[in-house]
Order: sequence, then structure tokens, then C-alpha cells
Amino acid sequence: ASVYAGTVVEEGEITVEVKAVGGSGRYDKIVTMIEDSQKLKSGLEGKAEHLADKLVPYTLAGTGLVYLATRNATKAIAVLMVDFSCALKLAMPISVLSAIREASQHNVTVKGGKYMEAVAEADTIVFDKTGTLTKAEPTVAEVVPFGGNNADEMLRMAACMEEHFPHSMAKAVVDAALKKDLDHEEMHSKVQYVVAHGISTTIEGKTAIIGSYHFVFEDENCKIPEGEEEFEALPEEYSHLYLALEGTLAAVICIEDPLREEAADVIKKLKKAGITKVVMMTGDSERTAAAIAKRVGVDEYYSEVLPEDKANFITKEKEKGRKVMMIGDGITDSPALSAASVGIAVSDGAEIAKEIADITISAESLYEVVALKQLSNALLKRIHTNYRSIVAINSSLIVLGVAGVLAPATSALCHNVSTLLISLKSMKNLLP
Repeated sequence: ASVYAGTVVEEGEITVEVKAVGGSGRYDKIVTMIEDSQKLKSGLEGKAEHLADKLVPYTLAGTGLVYLATRNATKAIAVLMVDFSCALKLAMPISVLSAIREASQHNVTVKGGKYMEAVAEADTIVFDKTGTLTKAEPTVAEVVPFGGNNADEMLRMAACMEEHFPHSMAKAVVDAALKKDLDHEEMHSKVQYVVAHGISTTIEGKTAIIGSYHFVFEDENCKIPEGEEEFEALPEEYSHLYLALEGTLAAVICIEDPLREEAADVIKKLKKAGITKVVMMTGDSERTAAAIAKRVGVDEYYSEVLPEDKANFITKEKEKGRKVMMIGDGITDSPALSAASVGIAVSDGAEIAKEIADITISAESLYEVVALKQLSNALLKRIHTNYRSIVAINSSLIVLGVAGVLAPATSALCHNVSTLLISLKSMKNLLP
């Protein structure tokens, strides 16, 4: 049934699905995009426009001064015929738009020129682990039961709890139960989801929780059954989900979260492109995080972090004067993506992460991040080269015009041809 603004629920619960909101129509989005485009211009683009506007009065003043000094209208007009504004206002935006177009060829979607400038200036990069440095296709490798519990029964129980939550690890648990034909119809009461921690509920009258080590043992104070030393021998290369019943560990689900083959090489290439600090952050245990960090070659890693920890780390790095890129794919990465100098989301990730992020890359390969960094570096280099070329060419034409070497018509022709050539050159691809 339809509900309306101001609906009051007197008893029970209500779930509302929003079908449309104000401003979500196609024409509304176009208007919003045009309005936002001004805010998303790169700093250098904006400076070039402001400089072009500021130079207009000086050009007019220069024309007047030349006439007063020489009493020669032809020489004065030569100054008027050559203006910096055209080239500055054309070449700079064309360079940025061309770079954004080229980025799309590398499966990178950039929301505005200012973000490419931020990527070029970035010296620190923060990776979320799951779904970013690792593939977004984790699988259950093993279920280790505790306290005499049956492994399949524990997997069934875990799948029953996890099926409500759109996370790659939750999907791995549900898929593993399906493969074993373990029927897991609603066995539980109301499920409570604690973001970045885990899930708690009641199953057959027993309190059941599943989640991270931090959530199960530190927040919920669960115990390990006496004499079960297997707990310490869990494989380090796997991520671990802990399932506890009535405050006692019932099973550990070992999830294989395969590392992307290109991860280590991507980090080397990013360092070559100007990144000086590579950080990995994950909600996994210290042992798992250490094993992955060693394999990919990050400078720093942080384990068992919460969403606010990621955002706080980025804020502190920015306070030190560092420019930070953040790459993530989940709901828990959203605060960090928002806090970063530039946030990059993986296209297979959560919708909110893609909405908040400034740039989106496809989930196919992390080499797209390298291409983005190289492209942004090359864009800044091109803008600086264009700026120097524009100033040198137009200043020379003004001097030659005032000296009487070039006629006003020739100065105007040379000025317009140089503007056209610089603009055409700005449309060429930046990367081989």
C-alpha cells in the first residue's frame, strides 16, 4: 500500500520503499549536472578563467598606453588583436574534458576536473582490503566447529543469519550453504545488524551472534570452550567469521578472500607515479591483515578497524598536510570516501559508496587506479605546458605588433591559429 509523508506507526514496524524523490527526473538531473559543473572545475581551470578575466582591463589599458606613447593607431590595435583570454578559456577546459573522456576509456568515471587534480596531487593512498585489494568473490574454505557442534549445522545457522545482509562475506556463507543443500529457512527472531561488527539474534531460544573477533570476544565477551586449542591454529591466510551461541564460541567460518593477482604490482607502479605512502585498512584480525599486507607490500596496515577509524585516520593525515586518496567498495567505507581528498569506489560495491565517491573504477582490475594516477599527472603537466605556451606566444605577438613588425591582421591571425593549435593538441590522448 502507498504511504504518505506524516504517516505514524502506532504499533509494530513499517518498511518504506522510496520510488521517487524530488529532483530525480531526467531533466532535473541534467539541470543539477549543469549547476554542479561549475563547482567541479579543477583549481587550475578556475585560476586560468579568473586570470583571463583579470587580463582584459590590462589589455585595454595597454592599448591606450601604446597609442598615447606612439600616437600610432595601428600599433595600438595590434595589442587589442592579441588577447590571452581566448587561449586560456579554451585550452584549459578542453584539456580537462579530454582527460575525463580518456579516463572513461580505462573504465574510470570521473565526476569533475577538480578530482583529477586531487589525484595528481595525492601522495597517500588508503585501500580497503575486502573487495578492493582482494576480489569481491570470497568463498567459504572451511568451517571449524567448537564445543562438539556439527560443522554443517553451524553453517546452516550462519547462512540463516547472513542471508539478510548484502555483503560479499555474507554472500559467501549463504552460497556455501546452498551448495551443500542446507535448508536455512527463518530459524531466528528479529535480527540486529551492527554495522562493521556483526549480527545478533535469537535462534531456537538461544542467543546467537556472528561477526568479527572484536565483536564476538571484546564487545560481547564470549568465551572459547575449555581445552579447545585449535582456535590458535586457524589458517592466517583466511578471513574469519566467529559464530557464538549463548556466549560460547560455536564455530569459526574460514573465508578465502583471494588477493587480486595484480595488487602487488599496482602498488609498485603507484609509488613510481608519485604515491609515497600506501596504507591498507581492514576489519579483519591482526593475523589475517599482517599476512595480506606482507604479500602486497603496503607501507602501513591497520586491522579490526571501524568505519569511523578509517575516516579519522584520513582526517589526521590531511591535518599533517598530506593529500589522501581512498579506495573502497562497501557501506563501511563511505565515511572514509567522504573524508578523503578524493574518494574512489569500485563499481561492484555498495550504491552509497558509489554515490559518495568522486571517482568510480570498474571491478575488473586495479591497474585502472594506476592509469588514473598517470593520466592525472599528465593532465597537470599538459595544463602547465599550455599555460607557458599561451603566455610566451601571445606576449611575443604583442611585442612584435608594438614594434611594427607585424600588422594587426597578421597578429590576430597568428593569435587565433596558435589558440586553435593548442586546443587541438589538448584533445590528444595523454597516455600511450
